[in-house]
Amino acid sequence: MRIVVTNCNTTQEMTEEIVRGARAAAGPGTTVTGLTPSWGPESAEGWLDSYLSAAAVLDALRTYEGPYDAVVMAGFGEHGREGVRELVDVPVVDITEAAAHLACLLGRRYGVVTTLERSCGQIEDSLELAGVGRNCVGVVGTGLGVLELGDAERTEAAFLAAAERVREAGAEVLVLGCAGMTGLQRAVGEKLGVPVVDGVGAGVRLAESLVGLGLRTSRVGAYGRPLRKRREWGRS
Repeated sequence: MRIVVTNCNTTQEMTEEIVRGARAAAGPGTTVTGLTPSWGPESAEGWLDSYLSAAAVLDALRTYEGPYDAVVMAGFGEHGREGVRELVDVPVVDITEAAAHLACLLGRRYGVVTTLERSCGQIEDSLELAGVGRNCVGVVGTGLGVLELGDAERTEAAFLAAAERVREAGAEVLVLGCAGMTGLQRAVGEKLGVPVVDGVGAGVRLAESLVGLGLRTSRVGAYGRPLRKRREWGRS
């Protein structure tokens, strides 16, 4: 089985970190390839970055020659998943909804810990659109930017502090709200005493399940193939 994991930004080091987490979660026989957009924001933090990222990821997949059996979109709360489902003929799993769906199987209410506070509203909207917002008690930021997550000690301390806020709000399960946090669940899970779901791992495992079951995106209705027309994908 071949899975393509798309980074939502142009930072190659982050793609490599995401791929490491994806490969650690993947089952035997699954190969994981990371795809970094050739243009767009170096980190996705806010609405402008997110919309640019969505177009860049779509463009990267449009020109990617594969082959691949599934796509995992590793941008937490970022736009584009619906467009990608129209574009490609394989299952598409977004780490935002993948993590939330698994969290709902582990507890009645979950909370998300993410990077900057400015991303919280966007993530809330993404969860609502995916139909998993009802069980979320809150999305809390750590105050760290995406490119600051490389400092493991600082990230863990900020995560633990933010996690206490969502636990006090009633969260029974926690979700890592950024692909750049992949791997953190092992460090904080025991300290927090609640399950911690990593979206990258959740996305990979769900993608494997869909492929293994022979399931693909429905072409009836919302995710029908794009209408045939001329489209300009930017100018060189």
